[in-house]
Amino acid sequence: MITIEKFGAIDIGSNAVRLLVGSVTSLNNQNPRFKKTSLVRVPIRLGSDVFLKNEVSEENTKRLIDAMQSFKLLMDNHKVHSYRACATSAMRGAKNGKAIVNRVLKETGIQIDIIDGNDEAAIISMTDLTELTNQESSFLYVDVGGGSTEFSVYHHGKKVASKSFNLGTVRLLNNLITNDLWNEVENWIKEKMNGFEEISLIGSGGNINNIFKNSGVAKNEPLTYMYLASYYQLLQSLTYEERIWELNMNHDRADVIVPATKIFLSAMKWSNAQNIYVPKIGLADGIIKSLYSEKVKKEGL
Repeated sequence: MITIEKFGAIDIGSNAVRLLVGSVTSLNNQNPRFKKTSLVRVPIRLGSDVFLKNEVSEENTKRLIDAMQSFKLLMDNHKVHSYRACATSAMRGAKNGKAIVNRVLKETGIQIDIIDGNDEAAIISMTDLTELTNQESSFLYVDVGGGSTEFSVYHHGKKVASKSFNLGTVRLLNNLITNDLWNEVENWIKEKMNGFEEISLIGSGGNINNIFKNSGVAKNEPLTYMYLASYYQLLQSLTYEERIWELNMNHDRADVIVPATKIFLSAMKWSNAQNIYVPKIGLADGIIKSLYSEKVKKEGL
């Protein structure tokens, strides 16, 4: 007998706030099938407040509350089984972060969990990377966000290292990244990837998804380092307005895509990777997987 259940994942990032509604289809003892049912993205850009002023402005707090109210209505309409809302780098650094969490709960009924970088990396690792990471090779998983980037190293299907750095696109746009941090990231990648051969990157986040979508590369095939490097040169040659017009980008994508591409290229260079796979997964997908796993575990007890 087939059963279909829906779960909700709210990702409150530094650049945008997202709601993913995912359906899980089960049939007897077969592996469940996960499918994205609905994805809503609101470009609130909390990081622009927090990274410069250490707090979320009243205007963006109200926008966040409006988004949460809308997300709650959508989840009710979809009849989701359960949901989780996770806030990452911007809310971690906001001195009024806890007050906003309490306000959102009071006004919308949605409980927000402010998670640290390690939790974020752990949730992301819940995503299904089996088809890629079980190969006889090594992978560096790179999830680029507005406030931080999560790195995970996989060798022959097993995760052997993971770390989060405050290296994000919104921080870069505001010139808040020091050379010391770049050096720290470089040294970490080189140390963790040392001795591995046949290394490839796995990239996630809206920016690399956008690049892959417009590349014309077939699904499940990787982008090459040379392609990404040439695309980076193209992005740098265009103004913000030209990226919107000539590359048909959203206004909130046309600026952050440049530093995001720089992060991916740097990670490829430091790890000696020549290819980057883009499976279109991220924190929200990990939340859906973790919610389903919790449900199965609870029912098993």
